[in-house]
Order: sequence, then C-alpha cells, then structure tokens
Amino acid sequence: MRLWSLHPSYLDSEGLNGVWREGLLAQAVLLGKTTAWKNHSHLTRFKNHEQPISAIGFYLLKIHEEADNRGYKYNKSRILNSFENVNPINVTEGQLKYEFKLLLERLENRDPPRYKIFDLNQREIIPRPHPLFLPIEGDVEPWEKSYWKKKTHL
Repeated sequence: MRLWSLHPSYLDSEGLNGVWREGLLAQAVLLGKTTAWKNHSHLTRFKNHEQPISAIGFYLLKIHEEADNRGYKYNKSRILNSFENVNPINVTEGQLKYEFKLLLERLENRDPPRYKIFDLNQREIIPRPHPLFLPIEGDVEPWEKSYWKKKTHL
C-alpha cells in the first residue's frame, strides 16, 4: 500500500489507478470492514487524524478530481465521506522529497515521457503535496518503512 503524499498530478496513470484502489482499501480498513492491512504504516497518519474517515474521504476526493481531469471514470460513489473541508495532516518536506525520488524511479521505467517532464532543477525542490497535507520541516516520516528508504539517500 502506498498512499502518496504527493499531489496526484505527479502520478502517471498506473500510479493514479493504484492510489485510487489503495485509498479505497484504506477507507475499508478505517471503517473496520476488512482486517487486511489494518496495521499498515501508511494508515498511521489517517488513524491519528481527529476525523479519519473524513480525511481518507477528502484524500480520495482529490484523487477522483485528478482522474476526472484526465478523463478517467472512477466511481465517486465509492467515497463514503467526501467532505470538501478537513483539517490538514502535516507531512515533512523530507517525506515529500523521498516520495518524489521514489516516483521518479518508477516513472523512469514505466512512463519515460512523463519522467522526462521533471527536469533536474525540479528534482531538488520540494514537490507539491496532495491537498490534504501541509508541508513542515523534517526528514522522512518515521512511519515510512518502504524498502526504497534503505536504498534511497536524501
């Protein structure tokens, strides 16, 4: 499961489809409708939010909006709580940079034209976050357990 902190506009079609599916799974976990993935580290920040179901609903809503902008037909009715206003979740700048580097590794192989959109100068800036997240100073988030973390040096 990867619930990207990055703005959905960065994702290629495979990444956007994947985060939609995984966001729906996260919603099911938070609602107690499945026991699978209930302790996944990416759910930590949603579980810690004062309104976890509203937070994941807002997260999915913004994924749906990006998909809609691209002409994809995601079923919006699958979002059970799609409020337009929820309190943001802090995300560290280190986490955003880490995820951007991880995404670039994936794009290089599966979508080279999209990979080339991001020039070297853009790779050094702090990427835009998903609208749910508010960037703060800091290193990679402590809940990040991806094996890429071990091989990626920021």
